[in-house]
Amino acid sequence: MHRSRLVRPLALVALAALLGAAGPADSPVNVTEPAGLYEGPQHGYTPPTLNGATVVDLAALDRLIAADEPVLLDVVLADRKPQGLPPGTPWLPSHRSIPGAVWLPGAGVVPLTAEQEAEFLKRIAALTGGDKAKPIVTFCRPECWGSWNAGKRLVEAGYSRVHWWPLGVEGWQDTHDTTVVKADKAWTAIASEKATPPAQP
Repeated sequence: MHRSRLVRPLALVALAALLGAAGPADSPVNVTEPAGLYEGPQHGYTPPTLNGATVVDLAALDRLIAADEPVLLDVVLADRKPQGLPPGTPWLPSHRSIPGAVWLPGAGVVPLTAEQEAEFLKRIAALTGGDKAKPIVTFCRPECWGSWNAGKRLVEAGYSRVHWWPLGVEGWQDTHDTTVVKADKAWTAIASEKATPPAQP
């Protein structure tokens, strides 16, 4: 067999594998939804579904943002404070996200304290104007249980138009601009004061 005939099929296989890896919540195993919130590491293969919510792809997310102006809820974990930072030095982590997003770092962690749970729901109520039919999109990073958990919390709290964007910030920035966002002050005040360490991979 000629070398060119062998290389081409191998290249096609590699390309297919690469494209397949880009799919939302891809997994080598069939990940099923847990009965409740997921208590394992924040990063890992996620289910393709979220019962009670709508899983959106990029086209659906674009339409939703254009038509309904949903609450965009970013729950990416904040960067850790550098060790050895001189006392009194301000530490205000920020990161790039979908324009207009509200960043509640770590709001998908399990468990939250009672105070954190109450503050999370209080912030959502404020962001939605108390309307539980207001569309909300939860997101984080690809293969992130945090955004799945945040969506699950909202479904269990009675919000009827919860959407989950599994590809998160990276999936957005592939074709869209991002903007620097700062952590929500009301949330971080109680999250840092009563923080529960996230499960590590």
